[in-house]
Amino acid sequence: MRIINRTKAAVLADNVEVAETWVTRLRGLMFRDRLQEKHCLILKPCNSIHTCFMRFNIDVLFVGDEGEILYLLENMPPFRFSPIVRKARFIIELPAHTISLTGTSLGDRLSNLKE
Repeated sequence: MRIINRTKAAVLADNVEVAETWVTRLRGLMFRDRLQEKHCLILKPCNSIHTCFMRFNIDVLFVGDEGEILYLLENMPPFRFSPIVRKARFIIELPAHTISLTGTSLGDRLSNLKE
């Protein structure tokens, strides 16, 4: 599966991992050394995250039902907590700087999220 920013015609990720259980969402990217370029982790359902016990910064997209970006965090460091974004249905964790490199912004629409 690929995650594409349809608004900007930019590929955000070519390799997608999905965390859908309570345990996999809790573990997320903890204890990993890095998140490779063009890789991402989708947490669903989810409307907030933490980066406790992570070893690297990440970019984070909070996404609504229709694939719209409701909130984003750039270069989120380890041992931080995001706000709760009530309308977010899932979260996409990306390598740091993906948001700026692809020009992704609030309100952009993503595609290929239901494969």
